[in-house]
Amino acid sequence: MYKTKIEEAKSRMDKTIVALRKDFSTLRAGRANPQILDKITVDYYGTPTPLSGVANISVPEPRMLVIAPWEAKMITPIEKEIQKSDLGINPSNDGRVIRLIVPELTEERRKELSKQVKKAAEESKVAIRNIRRDAMEAFKKLKKDSLTTEDDQKTAETQLQKTVDDFIKEVDKVAAEKEKEIMSV
Repeated sequence: MYKTKIEEAKSRMDKTIVALRKDFSTLRAGRANPQILDKITVDYYGTPTPLSGVANISVPEPRMLVIAPWEAKMITPIEKEIQKSDLGINPSNDGRVIRLIVPELTEERRKELSKQVKKAAEESKVAIRNIRRDAMEAFKKLKKDSLTTEDDQKTAETQLQKTVDDFIKEVDKVAAEKEKEIMSV
């Protein structure tokens, strides 16, 4: 019984790490990365559609993204959405494609991004701790309903805490990698 609760908690913690990595992939680190455009949606025939659903995005140079819309009339809406976003990149178009030149990050912007990384990492740790709390409550309920012994409960709590510690270390590792990427010039 405890094993399934621990496995369920591990699965939820894995999803937290995956979400953190996805969140970090959208942070700009001075290099062109198509994933920074993942949060941008464009109105396509009345439906909000991800940018990757209406255009081809490529990286011809280390600091340039090229967006080639599948329909020429989509250039203006795409350009407007990029300008409205918090990317801090001005698009330029030649009538067929939109070019985004990713500027070098200033020291101030690097520190700002570093704070965002720390904040996201802390939020992930809180999520992991909440998962632990839920599992601990489930353990206590099993004990209260006399479905297990106190020794089994203590063993399960110890295993769960070890799992939580491992996932917190993983969050720290992922955050440190992203911070290093941001701070490297």
